[in-house]
Amino acid sequence: MHVPEASVLLPDPAQQQAGLAALLPDFGHLDWLAQTGSTNADLLLRGRQGHTGNLPWLLGTHLQQAGRGRAGRPWRNRTGAALMFSCGFEVHAPAARLPFLSFLAGMIACETLRRIAPAPARHDIGLKWPNDVQFGQAKLAGILVESMRMGTGFLVVMGIGINLADAAETSIHLGREVADWSQILSTAPTPAPQDACMIVASLARAWQQAVAEFEHGTLGDVDARFAAIDALRGRAVNVIDREHVLLSGTAAGIDHQGCLQVETEDGRIHPVSIGEISVRTHS
Repeated sequence: MHVPEASVLLPDPAQQQAGLAALLPDFGHLDWLAQTGSTNADLLLRGRQGHTGNLPWLLGTHLQQAGRGRAGRPWRNRTGAALMFSCGFEVHAPAARLPFLSFLAGMIACETLRRIAPAPARHDIGLKWPNDVQFGQAKLAGILVESMRMGTGFLVVMGIGINLADAAETSIHLGREVADWSQILSTAPTPAPQDACMIVASLARAWQQAVAEFEHGTLGDVDARFAAIDALRGRAVNVIDREHVLLSGTAAGIDHQGCLQVETEDGRIHPVSIGEISVRTHS
């Protein structure tokens, strides 16, 4: 099969699963499917069914038929156009701290994708708070983090969908700019294919390490790390809930809980928490 120069090598599901098993031997449950409804929903169901051992888990798919974005929005794709998987981790922390993991998953994914991207593209990969990875001002990847109580802790599921191709067509369809990984690979002086197993394993391992550091309080200077990838800092934003503008101001980083700080014209700082609220830049 001919593979375009700037592309991701996505093998058939069985080969993808075997490749990941070799790279992530400590993941107790690892599966890659031809298609499923939602990898996040599948792992949460696994938790509800009592399969609580052998964590962490990883589930990926070539085609997701009932994918969800933030606020339950449907998420569509075609086979080969996106890299989609979810990881399940056991987390022992107070419930009040769990929302921070939604932001953390985005920050870690952004840092990881920067690291494995060709050097010319790295500084154009940023994070739109709380967890949309962008290339320039175009969305490259979306992340959904969900949790459920499990034993004495929680099962936290981190799911990601990375656009691999079709950015131009998707941008027209959605009426907003979308990016894909082939565009990032094409920035290299000599573009070459990239292995999908390497991308998935890099993200899964980075999430695994971040969850452990979160539990032990050893994440380091999160403010500085976020500042290096913050796609909103200094930009005018609207904070929106159900299409109603609740607040307008300037994005000013995050607080210690991972909340976005928005500075209004009167100089007041308003923390915006992760939830149903969305943030949109405006001119």
